[in-house]
Amino acid sequence: MTSKPTRPELADALQQGLHNIGQAAALTGVSAKMIRHYESIGLTRPSGRTFANYRLYNDADVHRLRFIKRGRSLGFSIKQIESLLALWDNPQRASAEVKQLARSHAAELAEKIRELQAMQRTLERLAKQCHGDHRPSCPILDDLASSH
Repeated sequence: MTSKPTRPELADALQQGLHNIGQAAALTGVSAKMIRHYESIGLTRPSGRTFANYRLYNDADVHRLRFIKRGRSLGFSIKQIESLLALWDNPQRASAEVKQLARSHAAELAEKIRELQAMQRTLERLAKQCHGDHRPSCPILDDLASSH
């Protein structure tokens, strides 16, 4: 007869080097809310639990959260991070797949940068055309009201 593993008390779990959600958040820079979200969408494994049902995280979980945080800071989407995690978890992966994913994302970022720069130029041009005085006419508002 196999017995179900018992859930530890929080103090015992912390003594064993596990972390509660607040500690995991502090160690990774990922908010507790986002940690719960990542678990709910399957980016992280379901957390262990204490006897009182508090979430527990081991060092591997913390490392995975840091990976996700870094990926998000580089602008990778959740879907892209899913792919990167699958590659990271697979010791048989080809680094060419990782490189392709990174290059594809870099190209997407370059396109977004071009779009943002075009918006910036337009706004600077409109601001330059605006007198910015007591008169009600404003090329900025006129442009926004037009049907481009």
